[in-house]
Amino acid sequence: MTVNEQTLQPLYGEMVKWRRHLHRHPELSFQEHETSAMIAALLEEWGLEVRRGVAGTGIVARLAGGLPGRTIALRSDIDALPIQDAKDCEYRSTVPGVMHACGHDGHMAELLAVAKYYSLHRAETAGTRVFLFQPGEEMLPGGAIRMIEDGALDGVDAIYGVHLWSPLPCGAATTRPGPFMATPDEFEIEIIGRGGHGGLPHESRDALLAGASLVSALQTIVSRSVNPLDAAVLSVCRFSAGTANNVIAAGSKLAGTVRSFNKEMRALVRGRMEEIVKHTCEMHGCDYRFRFIEGYPPVVNDEREASRVLRIIGELLPDTASGPCERIMAGEDFSYYLERKPGCFFFVGAGKPEGSSAPHHHPMFDIEEKAMLHAARLLIAVADDAALDLL
Repeated sequence: MTVNEQTLQPLYGEMVKWRRHLHRHPELSFQEHETSAMIAALLEEWGLEVRRGVAGTGIVARLAGGLPGRTIALRSDIDALPIQDAKDCEYRSTVPGVMHACGHDGHMAELLAVAKYYSLHRAETAGTRVFLFQPGEEMLPGGAIRMIEDGALDGVDAIYGVHLWSPLPCGAATTRPGPFMATPDEFEIEIIGRGGHGGLPHESRDALLAGASLVSALQTIVSRSVNPLDAAVLSVCRFSAGTANNVIAAGSKLAGTVRSFNKEMRALVRGRMEEIVKHTCEMHGCDYRFRFIEGYPPVVNDEREASRVLRIIGELLPDTASGPCERIMAGEDFSYYLERKPGCFFFVGAGKPEGSSAPHHHPMFDIEEKAMLHAARLLIAVADDAALDLL
């Protein structure tokens, strides 16, 4: 089938309606009960075979086309983030401290539109489409691995996913073969000192000072232990210590993230962290507890499937640069699907035309809603191409 923008245009109003409803009613990871119920009800209304409760709150829906072909899976994440929505708009989140700050509301809306499209064109659809609505992408260990354990990929030949991406302008799309997104590891450090009077520091073991030294020392890992031609990120994102203006802190806590693209780099950074934490705390006379939490594997696109997606981007969005993009240090548990099945994860630009888009995970985050139309069209074109394996 050839899918042009006019074919999908009648569904655009519904996409906007679904997306804004979901934005007003966000739910945190593995708590997406109302979200899941809404999605399942729509899919059942359109005649898809729906399985609820996958990975807790996830959904797997199947649609068998009228023509022979392969089984192609398409995935959307469904969870929101613990962030207060600061936008002033009619679809602002109604849930205090929770919002869709990463585009998952748009992902759900566009995949619902794709499902409805196929329900209206079942007879001329080649092969089978499997729609995965996955919980918990934002929380380690993620919902993808649980979806797989619950049989979400059974019988699937290839899988594709899209992320609306505000740094890209609306109308653009991109991906790359091989390593695309990093592994998002996390760390937590507790420093145990001895508190005391602020005027008698010599009687204490200052856990705040040890923590401050550690924040600086950890930055030397990437700058001095990693080959400049390789890629790694270490960010200390939380630091807490102290209880009063005249009390030396008895303890402090640091936490953050490490990003890399392979096991060797992960091991190098982790090893250097352990050494630096140990020696810095010893230097300040403090004890410590160090925890390194391994995150999702890196997203590694199948070479052949990435070529397919790049070709279709060039055909459907000819005004965008359709060559491979650079790697990105964000992480995604779509990586688990790609470890088991050939496929590709790609970005569709959702930046506002005035260039004022807030970054992902920001209280002012929003998307250009027309991007959902581009994403849905690309998903259909890629799935149709892959179902007949037209490479």
